[in-house]
Amino acid sequence: MIANPDEWPSWGRTPGETHYSPLDEINTDTVGNLKLAWHTDLEPGFTASTPLMAEGKVFVTSGHSHIRALDAVTGKQLWEYDGGTRERATSTLQMSWGNKGIAYDAGHVFLVTTDGYVISLDAKTGKEAWKTYDYPDQAPRNSNGAPRVFGGKVIVGFGGADISPARGFVSAYDEKSGKLAWRFYTTPGDEVSPVNQKAEAVMRKTWPSGWKNPDGTRRGGGGTAWNAFSYDPELNMIYLGIGNGFPYNQNLRSPGGGDNLFLASIVAVDANTGEYKWHYQVCPGEQWDCTATTDMSLATLKIDGKDRKVLMQAPKNGFLYVIDRASGKLISADKIAKVTWADHIDMKTGRPVENPGIRYAGKPGMFELWPGPTGAHSWMPQAYSPQTGLLYIPVIEKGALIGDGQKGGAEISRGMGVTLNPEAGLKNDSRSFLKAFDPATQKEIWKVELPGDWPGGVMASGGGLVFEGQIDGQFVARDAKTGKQLWSFKAQSPIVGAPITYRAGGKQYVTVLSGNGGTGGGIGSPGNAAYRTDYRAPRHVLTFAIGGSDSLPAYQPPKLVPPADPDFKPDTNKIMAGGMAFATNGCMVCHGWNAVGGGAAPDLRYSPAIVDPQTFKMIVQQGGLKLNGMPPFRQLSDQDLEALRLYLRARAKAAPGEAQAAQHGGPSSR
Repeated sequence: MIANPDEWPSWGRTPGETHYSPLDEINTDTVGNLKLAWHTDLEPGFTASTPLMAEGKVFVTSGHSHIRALDAVTGKQLWEYDGGTRERATSTLQMSWGNKGIAYDAGHVFLVTTDGYVISLDAKTGKEAWKTYDYPDQAPRNSNGAPRVFGGKVIVGFGGADISPARGFVSAYDEKSGKLAWRFYTTPGDEVSPVNQKAEAVMRKTWPSGWKNPDGTRRGGGGTAWNAFSYDPELNMIYLGIGNGFPYNQNLRSPGGGDNLFLASIVAVDANTGEYKWHYQVCPGEQWDCTATTDMSLATLKIDGKDRKVLMQAPKNGFLYVIDRASGKLISADKIAKVTWADHIDMKTGRPVENPGIRYAGKPGMFELWPGPTGAHSWMPQAYSPQTGLLYIPVIEKGALIGDGQKGGAEISRGMGVTLNPEAGLKNDSRSFLKAFDPATQKEIWKVELPGDWPGGVMASGGGLVFEGQIDGQFVARDAKTGKQLWSFKAQSPIVGAPITYRAGGKQYVTVLSGNGGTGGGIGSPGNAAYRTDYRAPRHVLTFAIGGSDSLPAYQPPKLVPPADPDFKPDTNKIMAGGMAFATNGCMVCHGWNAVGGGAAPDLRYSPAIVDPQTFKMIVQQGGLKLNGMPPFRQLSDQDLEALRLYLRARAKAAPGEAQAAQHGGPSSR
């Protein structure tokens, strides 16, 4: 399967997910003449996605399953489609993240709505060709990763393993009819289809005490595959990147221990049937939110004088793995960031050599964990260039404090069984880099430190360039061999999603979406205080070409002033209870750590609603702004609601001083 070099039809452009284009009109010599060719405005919300290009159209998804088709040369909107998530959603989970991507194949655009509908649209008109529902039960789930089309099948995963033991699975639908072709389960369970029998036998051995409570309810699970899929048409294998377990605390999830397959694993399955072929687990007995859901890039590398067909992944745990993609055998693994949970990977067994005391269960107190749950590499795509032979990884260096949640500590999420402080001020905390590695030798070739601790996704091109957005709003092109910055453009909001490049009308273009995504683990964290933008900051589809003549209208950020609140009376206990309600109900996912907005949703410290109890109740508890993307939190009692409101009022009182600190030597002003 050879992709048209002029197009970018899928998340990683090709089934090998390399995020590389051979186009070279824009190159190290000409990139200095790159100018804005056209732009299109986007609504406030989640825009950290990767666009597509096919049939002379640029397809973008933003917000809650909202799709647009734009003319690739002019940016004129040709059609739009609203997936209807805001109207249908029955849980906060289904509204808390925006879509990160869509797929294209054979005249159709494919999307998965955040509440689980898989939809095929006619690429010419935006009309539905078919629509089906992916969730077999009512367990909490959401779908925000990009679907893929591999071998005539639409590959779909979902998320939600941070709040529920829901059993993970990946579904494959016939791209023409929408009929379910196969479903592969990633943790053991009672439902075992013939195609899952081999995988089930492998998994059950690694859950020695089973996955169920004595009453038959599910005790442990997770293993959601929400983001990473790759495909080798010659081997006819699809590779699945599997996520973390639930609860985090393995003593609760699997009291008898065990590796708990296929948590935190790469799994290869037959593309036609979904039958298990092999697996490689990056974190046996996963308990640190150690996921393998980052991009898996496929390539042929010259290793020890021989051509090897490999899969390359840098998961959250801080190592770069090079794996034989036919057999699953580990070829090499080495650290890409600060790592304290493991010393190294044993090349004979392929297993990590864990550092003493790193398993927190049953121990009092908190200790440092590197990387923290944010990971050394998150969902933001890496890129591999066959031209340079280098792998370009957006790397995070960020630690956390972690401990046993059964010792009276406060969990930040429902039932995780762990005390977790991801925003701890640790030595050398909150940094990010773009790093170039030679995956054949595991040697770091160059690195560039980036603003804050939340790097953007990466794209490499045949012009010898690497493009990446930054949370300070800069869109940058670097020399792929040296990392030297050759060009930049200042956008009006952060750029987190990965760019693409394509050719239309004989001309090469580069397109990227400005605007960040969810703030819970990323741009809304304290390390990025200096780069936060207002929710109302402009978000755009930005398209560049040599000699472009467009420009953005001037933008002056509004001055944020907390609402007048003369009746505020602090109550430490109630404020603490409100802060816990803010954390455990997922408010921070959209509104940021400590209610400091990162731009994907309003900064609640400046909202007039927090000083009016009736307005606050109407919005938060009753869903008055559901169509704006704010779900109702009906589970909150009136007492919880008032504690939450008092917490936000306290945060508003502290806002002016915090804003001044961020401007004068805050944690990200290094």
